[in-house]
Amino acid sequence: MVSAAWGGGGGGMERDPGPEGARRALGRLLEAVLASRGEANAVFDILAVLQSEDHEETQEAVRACSRLFGALLERGELFVGRLPSEDSVMAGSQGATRKYKVWMRHRYHSCCNRLQELLAHASFEVKELALSTLMKFVQLEGAYPLEKPKWDGCYLFPRQLFKAVVEGLLSPENDCSLLLSRFREYLEHDDIRYHVMRAATDVVGRVADRYPEVPLTFWNNAFTLLSAVSLPRQECSFSTFYVKHVELSSTWKVVHLKEHRKAFQLMWLGFLRHKLPLSLYKKVLVVMHDSILPHLAQPSLMIDFLTRAYDVGGAISLLALNGLFVLIHQHNLEYPDFYRKLYGLLDPSVFHVKYRARFFHLADLFLSSSHLPAYLVAAFAKRLSRLALTAPPEALLMVLPFICNLLRRHPACRVLVHRPLGPELDADPYDPEEEDPAKSRALESSLWELQALQRHYHPEVSQAASVINQALSVPEVSIAPLLDLTAFEVFERDLKKKGQESVPLEFIPAQGLLGRQDDLCAQHFTLS
Repeated sequence: MVSAAWGGGGGGMERDPGPEGARRALGRLLEAVLASRGEANAVFDILAVLQSEDHEETQEAVRACSRLFGALLERGELFVGRLPSEDSVMAGSQGATRKYKVWMRHRYHSCCNRLQELLAHASFEVKELALSTLMKFVQLEGAYPLEKPKWDGCYLFPRQLFKAVVEGLLSPENDCSLLLSRFREYLEHDDIRYHVMRAATDVVGRVADRYPEVPLTFWNNAFTLLSAVSLPRQECSFSTFYVKHVELSSTWKVVHLKEHRKAFQLMWLGFLRHKLPLSLYKKVLVVMHDSILPHLAQPSLMIDFLTRAYDVGGAISLLALNGLFVLIHQHNLEYPDFYRKLYGLLDPSVFHVKYRARFFHLADLFLSSSHLPAYLVAAFAKRLSRLALTAPPEALLMVLPFICNLLRRHPACRVLVHRPLGPELDADPYDPEEEDPAKSRALESSLWELQALQRHYHPEVSQAASVINQALSVPEVSIAPLLDLTAFEVFERDLKKKGQESVPLEFIPAQGLLGRQDDLCAQHFTLS
């Protein structure tokens, strides 16, 4: 659509080549437009420079637009209300002032649309400047609204403009992680955070419906933005607003934590209902227990997501444990096959995964109850003992105290290491292939694996396995310092140990190169 011109000014922009020439020419045009409505057509020349391929010229044009439309908003020279079409107003018989305001409001919209496009510019400096300019317009539109209030005291916020900003940040084509890190500073404001949650919910839904297969770039951008939103954990009064108001009203949703939690919940539920890439599932589950569940209005709504993730297996199941732990202990989640699934996660890879420390920390918590049946605890102790035969030393130094703690908590399981009246066994009755711990026959077996580990090549492992040779002490051994132990740390620790100064090599020390003086070799051979 060809935009209508205003008045008779604006004969084109003459300037010296280069960014400095553009800056001076844009400055002259800006002063002319602000000084006289008759020069309004010069806005076209300013907007034209926004299309420049030179990123320095583009930055100068963005700064000029920022000053121009910022001043027009403050002066009230943009049309307020539902914006009519440009052609109908210009062709009508309305007054010149109304026509000017409508016309300039359309130029303002053109500028905002171009700034949104610049959020995907190749130059980060241009993107950053476009973002800060759009956010300046958000603040000014909030202070000088372009919509009429529906009633006295109505809360006004430039939702459409702000949604365009969020949509530009959630690009399906471009990685916006760096720009989103710049945007995080705005999330410190309560009103921005609230409207980000509302806008992101809408944008994620529309983009997911638009694409048959949503690009991974979009999901990564969305997760980066969503995970940056954090709410206070306790009720407090929201007063840090980006858009300034003379007085805050208690009738506004934006001032209540309950409404923020509802928006937070809708945002995450809307995001998680879509089919996400596997790598993103892991990222979500890593922050689920600490950054998502505590801020939901109804945390129990995450039950379906977490139970599905727990059923996937592998690292996904390990990560889902944290969220399930919160729901089980704090929100009374019923999960009948929970311990059977937990038992199924114990395989040789559990000692090598990235999230090993988190898994064993949670497993320790889940197995801490004294009300668990003996057969269940015995099955876990036996499975871990069997896996320990092929585990690396750094994992053994953690899992052996873990097993001993299980025996301390559950005296009924001590028959696994001390059964004085038990029968002689020709074979181990334990069935490692059985998925149900109740049918594994672990309680009929013994922890012979621990005795085998007493001959381990690493002396600390051998010492840890030898604990079962004496009566187990009542206080448990804390495994917290051992959860993150690495092979490098074990190796470094061994290097720092001081050995004995004199180590006997044989009973009679050698007196010379060929042995003792009365030795047969010394009688027949000599060195010359």
